[in-house]
Amino acid sequence: MAAQHDVLRDTTRLASSTMVLQVVFRLLTFALNAFTLRYVSREVIGVVNVRLTLLYTTVVFLAREAFRKACLSHSAQQSWRHTVHLTWLAAPLGVCWSVILGWVWLSVLETPDPAIIPHYGTAVLAFGFSAVIELMAEPFWVLAQAHLFVRLKVIAESLAIIVRCSVTVTLVLLRPRWGLLIFSLAQVLYTSLLSLCYIVYFAKFLGSREAEKKSFPLHSMMEFLPHFTSQDFLDWKQAWLAWSFFKQSFLKQILTEGERYVMTFLSVLSFGDQGVYDLVNNLGSLVARFVFLPIEESFYVYFSKVLERGKSVKHQRKEEIAAASEVLESLLKLVTLIGLVIVAFGYAYSQLALDIYGGSLLSGGSGPVLLRFYCLYVLLLAVNGVSECFTFASMSKEEVDRFNYIMLGLSLSFLCLSYYMTTWLGSVGFILANCFNMGLRIAHRAYIISGDITAAAPTGRSLGFCRLQQSFAAFCCDLGWPSRLAHILVGALCLSLTLAAVVLSEGKLTHFIRSHFLSKKPKKKV
Repeated sequence: MAAQHDVLRDTTRLASSTMVLQVVFRLLTFALNAFTLRYVSREVIGVVNVRLTLLYTTVVFLAREAFRKACLSHSAQQSWRHTVHLTWLAAPLGVCWSVILGWVWLSVLETPDPAIIPHYGTAVLAFGFSAVIELMAEPFWVLAQAHLFVRLKVIAESLAIIVRCSVTVTLVLLRPRWGLLIFSLAQVLYTSLLSLCYIVYFAKFLGSREAEKKSFPLHSMMEFLPHFTSQDFLDWKQAWLAWSFFKQSFLKQILTEGERYVMTFLSVLSFGDQGVYDLVNNLGSLVARFVFLPIEESFYVYFSKVLERGKSVKHQRKEEIAAASEVLESLLKLVTLIGLVIVAFGYAYSQLALDIYGGSLLSGGSGPVLLRFYCLYVLLLAVNGVSECFTFASMSKEEVDRFNYIMLGLSLSFLCLSYYMTTWLGSVGFILANCFNMGLRIAHRAYIISGDITAAAPTGRSLGFCRLQQSFAAFCCDLGWPSRLAHILVGALCLSLTLAAVVLSEGKLTHFIRSHFLSKKPKKKV
């Protein structure tokens, strides 16, 4: 029981620190997009944020996601030497994907007009190269994540994102005509510094007193390198599990980045429209990225350590499943409550947010409608993420393989639905297609968990004040700044009342947040 509390304490510390980190990152990116929008054309932003970023995320995701899930799974027989060997496979796999996808991006897809968007070929090579650089540090990242090195993650990602933003802003001001070269250089510097931070940290950490105190399994940097003379180079059970996750990663990537694939390969929107959609998408996903994603990543580690892989929920040990179920219920209630608040306030404040962020370019037309629908998608995304990290932590290889077929059906239906709904409704069709597929995934998770997820629903009293601020939407946005400020003040008052209602009516949830997210002192071992 004491070990479970230690894992939960460290996991929630990791989630809390990562949330703060993501808040800073997204605010910097938020400000950076608003800044570059006034100096760089929306066509350039569309190519960078949709096409080039899609190349980078696809290479990185397909090369490392499967290894991360397999290597972070808790097993009593886990060998860290085998784990290091397995994670090194991400680098050559990333090189292969960079070459294949780079050729597709250069030779198969429509090439932007060089007069409007110059240096496209160089940018494709730079973004593919940056993905390989990041994958070179994968063994260090996996060991750091498995041992919950919170400070390392915070410092490394903070430095890297600050350098990327600084370089981008400087070059946009001094050399705006460089276009894609600005973002390419910033991307390469970002991944280089991120990887270097992990390598330098472990070079100093290994052999130190702190490493001995934590009983760290590796003792020198040479142990991070693969040893090809070993007869048992890989743990084949772990490798086959990674292969199962690898097959699934294709499908999950399509579901995660599906709208970008449709925009990139089917050309349903122009580069300028893609830029506007991506800016609205980034604004709508702020909370999803800096709150929900850190919770999902961190508590996957917790569930992986508490639950025994390969056993169904009903066949887990009673103590472990009771503790994990209680955490799952609190997490689902937390993310559901946050999501419902976003839906309520997003409806009333979408136009104001877009007007402040990008002016009439974003607040006019379909921008506010798109953002309102995206708020609904954020709610579904939050519930799916938490339920997914619980089920994936206990799935056996056979269960992962069976789930791949379900993911295949969801992926195909999503692509078809995205294409037809986009041709019918425009960019809003992407959001509706995502909502439909996310609802199906949540239903499947609920079936696997076999629990009453209605217990995770917040009470009506905690959401009553969310409806009040919608009646003041008439203040925005055509009556000038005095009316906008009044609209903001009304929203702040209603949000304060909502939070107060949560504290008074959701006692168990409030205790969970105070104990695991806001507690500064570690719990005493039981």
